[in-house]
Amino acid sequence: MRPPLETAALPADAIEVGRIADAWGIKGWFKVLPHSASPEALFSSKRWFLLPPDRPMKPKRPTEAAAAKSEAAAWTEPLLLRIKESKDHSDTIVATAHDINDRNAAEALRGARIFVPRSSFPTAADGEYYWVDLIGLQVLNREGVDLGQVRDLMSTGPQTVLVIEARPEVEGGKPVERMIPFVAAFVDGVDLPGKRITVDWQPDY
Repeated sequence: MRPPLETAALPADAIEVGRIADAWGIKGWFKVLPHSASPEALFSSKRWFLLPPDRPMKPKRPTEAAAAKSEAAAWTEPLLLRIKESKDHSDTIVATAHDINDRNAAEALRGARIFVPRSSFPTAADGEYYWVDLIGLQVLNREGVDLGQVRDLMSTGPQTVLVIEARPEVEGGKPVERMIPFVAAFVDGVDLPGKRITVDWQPDY
């Protein structure tokens, strides 16, 4: 089912921050699964932009399969979801929005990917960075050796780890992946304008 929302152009700086899991209750609330353990971007924006799932979610009943496939195919354009309230609830987030007034309307959002403009993110505290801003930065050590580019970040509980992908031509034609803890002991500095991170790390670590 196509959600009962207006279409809207996706902002040029749109970042995918989560997806809608399912309806919550009977009054139009829905569950949200954030991509980040710190979902401040979801709370700071009252305008979420939705795109359909990469592939249709499995229908709850087999008899819904044909209709779900047809409706998913028909929904391709970005939709605007105007948020009334979003809040933490147990291990997830729940939200309610204008034009989503009952459970059926909330179920129509199931599986939708949520995007918000990067410009709407709250300002990070000094020395703190959003993961999305670190992706793609070049990593060099104190000697200027190119260790690769940040491909991803992962949380190991007490700390965050940079997942670095080195260029094969730099490593003698071999793909190399490095993992560097994103902590002061190893990270000397982050230069966002210069798109680089300087670390105390050697290629053979």
